[in-house]
Parts: sequence; C-alpha cells; structure tokens
Amino acid sequence: MAKALDLDEQEQLDQIKHFWKNWGNLISWVLIVVLGGYAAWNGYQYWQRSQAVKASALYDEFERAVASGDASRVERSFADMKDKFAATQFAQQAGLLAAKSLQAQGKTEAARDALNWVAAGAPDPAYRDIARLRLAGLQLDAKAYDEALKSLNQDFTPAMAGLAADMRGDVLQAKGQGADAIAAYQKAWTALADTPDYRRLVQAKLNALGVDPESATATESKK
Repeated sequence: MAKALDLDEQEQLDQIKHFWKNWGNLISWVLIVVLGGYAAWNGYQYWQRSQAVKASALYDEFERAVASGDASRVERSFADMKDKFAATQFAQQAGLLAAKSLQAQGKTEAARDALNWVAAGAPDPAYRDIARLRLAGLQLDAKAYDEALKSLNQDFTPAMAGLAADMRGDVLQAKGQGADAIAAYQKAWTALADTPDYRRLVQAKLNALGVDPESATATESKK
C-alpha cells in the first residue's frame, strides 16, 4: 500500500502545483523556444554542409568545362553556379576562373561580366578585390580609362591597396595625367614595403617618370 504523504510532503507538493500553475506555460514556451533554436541551428549547420558538398561537386563540373576549352560550356556551367550557389566561395572562385578562361578565348565582354558579378557581390573581400583589379586591367586594355578608375576608386583591403594604387597609376599615365600617375605610384611604393619584388617594379615606373621615391620620401620626412 502506498505510504500516505505527511504534512510537510503534502505542503511541498501543493507548492509545486501552485508554482507550475502560475509559471508552467511560460517555462514550457521557453523550453520550446530554446530547444527549437537548437534544432534550427543544427539544421542550419547540416544545410550549410550539404550546400558545400553540392557546390563542390558542381565546381568540379565547372573546372572540367574550363579544361575542355568550350566557352559556351564554361558560360553555362558558371551560370549554374551563380543560380544555385551564389553565396558560396565556390561561386566566387568560379567567377574568377570563368573570366580568365573566357578572356583567353577572346570573349572579353563575358569575362568582364563575370568579374563584375564577383566584384559586386562577393562576401569575401579578397575575392572582391581580385575581381576589381582584374576588371580594371581589362578596362585599361580596352582604353576604357574612366571605367577602370571607377573600378579602382573603391575601398580595398590593406593587403590589396598597394596593387590598386599601382594599377591606378598605370591608368592615369595612359590618360596622360603624369602628375596624378606619379602620386598613385608613390602611394603604391609606400604601401608595398613588405613586397620588395613588386615594389622594385613600381620604383622602376617612378624612375622612368623622373622620380626617385626614396629621395622623395627622405625629403618629406625632413619637413
């Protein structure tokens, strides 16, 4: 036979019932929200892993399209990447590779479109900066100087700022704006202090314009 509850136990049970009556619904909803959030997070992580696997497989197909040398196949495969996995790094990599492949096959406009897409929407600043630099290079080759400057007059990460300044100097020199080109090259020379090989190339451009950046820097420091 079950043992009858003594007065203390009965009082504790009544308190629990009273507490649950007042707070039970709130506690239940809190638990539902917490557990639901945890389940949603797990589900999101699973979805991300699944998307990454699918994007990787499609990127493999894209690389095979590039290797085939078939420009139409490259464009179709890249379109699939953009349509299905635009937010992934695989799509950004595909954009850069598509541009290189299409440019090599003489499809300059399609190459520019691919670079514009990466430059405009890449979530990773490194991909965005590379796309802008390559796009500016194509625009410089096409003598579209104002467009090239527009591509370069964007915010670049510190690691890429020196390269952007150097190319800006190339564009300005091509436009015949020698003084502005010198200023851009000097900025590039300063920013590329940790890249001696590339810095020497910029220095050679300045020397060709009659400027010694080391002397100019020393003069500025004395002021």
